[in-house]
Amino acid sequence: MTRVAAVDCGTNSIRLLVADLDPATGAFTELDRRMTIVRLGQGVDRTGRLAEEALERTFAACREFAEVIRDVKAERVRFVATSASRDAENREDFVRGVVDILGVEPEVISGDQEAEFSFTGATKELSGRDDLARPFLVVDIGGGSTEFVVGEEHVRAARSVDVGCVRMTERHLVAEGAVVDPPTPERIAAIRADIEAALDLAEETVPLAEARTLVGLAGSVTTVAAVALGLTEYDWTRIHHARISLEQVREITGKLLASTHEQRAAIPVIHPGRVDVICAGALVLQAVMERVGAHEVVVSEHDILDGIAWSVA
Repeated sequence: MTRVAAVDCGTNSIRLLVADLDPATGAFTELDRRMTIVRLGQGVDRTGRLAEEALERTFAACREFAEVIRDVKAERVRFVATSASRDAENREDFVRGVVDILGVEPEVISGDQEAEFSFTGATKELSGRDDLARPFLVVDIGGGSTEFVVGEEHVRAARSVDVGCVRMTERHLVAEGAVVDPPTPERIAAIRADIEAALDLAEETVPLAEARTLVGLAGSVTTVAAVALGLTEYDWTRIHHARISLEQVREITGKLLASTHEQRAAIPVIHPGRVDVICAGALVLQAVMERVGAHEVVVSEHDILDGIAWSVA
């Protein structure tokens, strides 16, 4: 067994996984998994730069992660940075800060690499199940981008497109510095138009219609699942591999779009950092399911973070 630490720094959140892994047998023992909302991508779509306050939030989380990694004596560490730091003009400030704190350089990976890690993390446990038809379509709805990957045991086609819950919220749901609550039909229509255009782009590379099992990843999907399951507190063991129907997703999306910030914040399973961006994230999930004709989504708590860990091992 190899003790590894994997860090996934996305547009909205930064996450750590520490695990003992054996690539030869597929054995996996999770030691620590945690997430902090840092909004690294705050304003990037508008300014092209990482905000100073966003960098400081991210570095604070890195300092916490560094302490955990030292305590558990992880043998190998890999830090992967995704959409926000890929786009930013001042990404070198981000790189230097991470190296100073964690001693490893963040790998600013491409959308295709991001998709590969997501597929591995999401499907490694599902490959032996007879109740799930192949090929899988893994959809990772992030803050700045969404990844689509089709494959059986291995990736056959992948595409990353620039629609995510933070990017769509900032582009269409913010007026005079505040999120519009609830969003107007015109603003919702604008988000839908962007998502449909992104799905058109994805279909140029990824045969979405060939998918037989849709696997959904990341916070927007797991949050919708938690609401659908009626959880009063977030319980990943209930959410992991839950099967949520299209009807449930449509109902929850409609309720979220009709709600105010205060009403969404009162739902206990919605993380405070997702209250403003969950509407856009739910819209992406619903649009994907409708486009591919999926009657349900299999929700996975194991995603790009787990794929990163396996790549280290």
